[in-house]
Amino acid sequence: MSRIHQIAPESATGKAKELLDAVQGKLGLVPNLTRAMANSPAVLEGYLGLSAAMGKGSLSAKNREQIALAVGQANLCDYCLAAHSAIGKMVGLTPEQILDSRRGTAVDPKSDAVIRFARKVVDERGRVSDADIADVRAAGLNDGAIAEVVANVALNIFTNYFNHVAETDIDFPRAEPIVDHHEVCASIPGCDETR
Repeated sequence: MSRIHQIAPESATGKAKELLDAVQGKLGLVPNLTRAMANSPAVLEGYLGLSAAMGKGSLSAKNREQIALAVGQANLCDYCLAAHSAIGKMVGLTPEQILDSRRGTAVDPKSDAVIRFARKVVDERGRVSDADIADVRAAGLNDGAIAEVVANVALNIFTNYFNHVAETDIDFPRAEPIVDHHEVCASIPGCDETR
């Protein structure tokens, strides 16, 4: 059971109701994450605003979902893994691409560079090396796309941490477990489980 009250859209008032109604209108449902965030309309509005802004960027919906899956796996966020596995399917990711993203890789070279860089940002807490920047540029990302990867990582760390604190009730089909976190970390260069 969630540790932060999940506001029912029908009982919401004021700005919270306005925002939850907008979520309902856009998605056709109101996920428990947004219901919990609605306790502070400022939090929900900030989340929705950054999410909407990232949807207007140069990264594809598939790449944004791949980042979300990689970050969610890095942070072991069951809610986000469930949500982004479902959304990933909706934007055209195959089950294999979803699993690869969670493992921090992709078959497509550009997507692979995006995911690996996103994981570097998470694992290194943003302190990536010059070589990391050179690698992602060599894969075809310009400074704008690099900035968007960082912003998408931050957006997903926010939702991961929010869900950890709230223990948000999962309202999407649960993501299938993959190898244990220690094995995932061992397969990623530079991964440090002590953080």
